[in-house]
Amino acid sequence: MKRIHLCFSLLFVAVAVFILAPETPAQPPGTALTPQAIATRNANEKELESIAIIERKVMVPMRDGKRMATDIYRPKDTSKKYPVIFVRTPYNFNYWDVRNGLPRDMNTELQAVKRGYAFVEMNERGHFFSEGEYDILGPPLTDGYDAISWMAAQPWSNAKVGTIGCSSTAEWQLGVAAQGNPAFAAMIPQGFGAGVGRVKPYFEQGNWYRGGAVQMLFAAWIYGEQNQVRPMFPPNTSREDLIQASRMFDLAPQMPPVDWSKALQHLPEMDIIKAVGGPRGIFADRMEVSTGGAMIKRAPNDPAWYRGGLWHDDQPINVPGFWFMSWYDVSVGPNLAAYNYVRKTSRPEIANQQYAIIAPTLHCGYTRATENTVVGERSMGDARLDYSALTYGWFDYFLKGENNHVLETMPKVRYFTMGMNKWQTSETWPPKGAESMTFFLSSGGKANSLNGDGALAAAAPGADNPDSFTYDPMNPVPSYGGNVCCTGNAVTGGAFDQRKMEARADILVYTSEPLKEGIEVSGPIEPTLYVSSDAKDTDFTVKVVDVDPDGVAYNLDETIQRLRYRDGYDKPLVWMEPGKVYKVTLQPMTTSNYFAAGHRIRIEVSSSNFPRFDRNLNTGGNNYDEAKGVVAHNAVHHSRQYASQVTLSVVKR
Repeated sequence: MKRIHLCFSLLFVAVAVFILAPETPAQPPGTALTPQAIATRNANEKELESIAIIERKVMVPMRDGKRMATDIYRPKDTSKKYPVIFVRTPYNFNYWDVRNGLPRDMNTELQAVKRGYAFVEMNERGHFFSEGEYDILGPPLTDGYDAISWMAAQPWSNAKVGTIGCSSTAEWQLGVAAQGNPAFAAMIPQGFGAGVGRVKPYFEQGNWYRGGAVQMLFAAWIYGEQNQVRPMFPPNTSREDLIQASRMFDLAPQMPPVDWSKALQHLPEMDIIKAVGGPRGIFADRMEVSTGGAMIKRAPNDPAWYRGGLWHDDQPINVPGFWFMSWYDVSVGPNLAAYNYVRKTSRPEIANQQYAIIAPTLHCGYTRATENTVVGERSMGDARLDYSALTYGWFDYFLKGENNHVLETMPKVRYFTMGMNKWQTSETWPPKGAESMTFFLSSGGKANSLNGDGALAAAAPGADNPDSFTYDPMNPVPSYGGNVCCTGNAVTGGAFDQRKMEARADILVYTSEPLKEGIEVSGPIEPTLYVSSDAKDTDFTVKVVDVDPDGVAYNLDETIQRLRYRDGYDKPLVWMEPGKVYKVTLQPMTTSNYFAAGHRIRIEVSSSNFPRFDRNLNTGGNNYDEAKGVVAHNAVHHSRQYASQVTLSVVKR
């Protein structure tokens, strides 16, 4: 999911399949290439032409007659049939770098053909040269099914298709996998959060919500993706003419740059894209699209979410899966829940063919790990893996039928533990042996800011001394680092020292005593709060933090709950009454982090984390169409009666 000014789109142009080949640095649009880069591109193109049959701008028909633009690269030896590595994307994969007048780097395609695969790239409906009207999250699901069936029927195909890609190039895979196409032999979804609709306990509808609050990344991302007004060619245009056109026009919209750190502050929320001169479309305007129109107006259980390309936990998946996730991505919790759900509900032989990697990186940042991987400000040490070997080992087994013993040597879950800075393995998630450890929130009633008296204790305090703070939606707590994606310059993801944020009086800070022994926290982190407010509706946020002996406080994960949905997202809204205390169970956070001896565990509580999540204007109204909010006076209660707490998953070895 990226596009924020075209640079993000170009970063994933090799169609987000950078895992398949050594990654090349992103080249900003309009920037002159170095002589070395030009030579590399030309050499790759020449070598690819020498070993591959290349068919560009093949218009593959869907069942409704619309045609999807497709490029095909396959070995020249026509005496054999080849398995297909299939990449389907909303992003630009035009083989010609129009701005630089050169072929783009074709190394991904080159490596696939060298290894004996047909490599097929297809643009989603309504993007670039593909026909039809674009809608987010890959609908209709029949497009993916039809594309796989078409590839399986080609005379050069061995009728086995595997999919790969990161972000939007991955998110469609789950819903299509659930359709049961017999040629869909294996998938490698990476950073696939926006493909997950509902998988309990998460109810996110494709990263649109977290705890009922809107995740603001979509306002920035859709700005560059929802343009329905674009040049198209007549249906009878020849392939030769389309190829020639693609050397002159890549059909990529030239969107004006936007300062999203300012743009996302606009109210009402539904007018954010309009306010920056963006196109009309599915974000806020009623469109005749398959998923049911304006997304910002949908509640979490709107029937429209179930008519699109999302995968929900009532759709069985029976395709072998190699799932890639990362700790500082926007959706690692729901992604792990989806992985576990498929392991539990697939046919037994398929359930045993589900594998996962969880890296200590940002969204889709797996191959950018180095000998000293730094995420935000925190060093993770050497977080590299040989992703090319892992990927091709997987495809060779499932698509070629090679007896390469890859499943015998591959752990079900390979995860990186931060703080320990070490790759670990497990047969389950959470790791076997994980036990619950609960800390209770406590204070003398003044937990406000880092200088307050908030503490995490082994037992709930006897008396209730609630911590109160003022939440002004016009002065929300800024997002600082975190588990994010696709917000342009509005939020920089990763681990950052939170102390400057913790100086605010509208952040409650609860910190444990220094640990006498180190503990590994790997798995869900479940917060439960008892809260009150004088507002009809408000939010509560939680952040979990690792504090080192010098006081540096690195964020690990964060969550939020909109109180109107505290009884469930598929139930009637419930409003708060002034002074009444409510129990709120927030959606779990998750991590793998080693808190070394001398470190402290910290929990931050507030009512905003903006623009990571949208602001609750506290009125009880729609929120998306309001321009004015009201100040809320909120409180967190903690006692034996109101046992506000956080439960960690601790692995004892």
